[in-house]
Amino acid sequence: MTRSEEAEHLYRRSSEFQETADFQLERGFYALAVFNAEQSLQLWLKAKLLEEGATFPQTHGVRSPMELLSSIADEDTGKQIKRLMDLYLIELGALEDAYVASRYLMRD
Repeated sequence: MTRSEEAEHLYRRSSEFQETADFQLERGFYALAVFNAEQSLQLWLKAKLLEEGATFPQTHGVRSPMELLSSIADEDTGKQIKRLMDLYLIELGALEDAYVASRYLMRD
């Protein structure tokens, strides 16, 4: 599979996770919805990194791929990503925490 094909596969899977999150949110399955939202963002970021020619980090988070993407993107895009990370630092951390909690902890 080429990098382009792998990126397309990840984008498609990202979209499927987002659709699943939307459905679960409508049903009130909040822990599962946030798990799938995190997965969607994580796969989208990894696909974007592949498109940019980078190897994505083997991580189950969104902040480190975002940091890597900000460092390899053009200057304006990199600044925008960094601004988003600063603006949504707490939310991104909570998204990562919710991913772990929804899989491993006995709490909602």
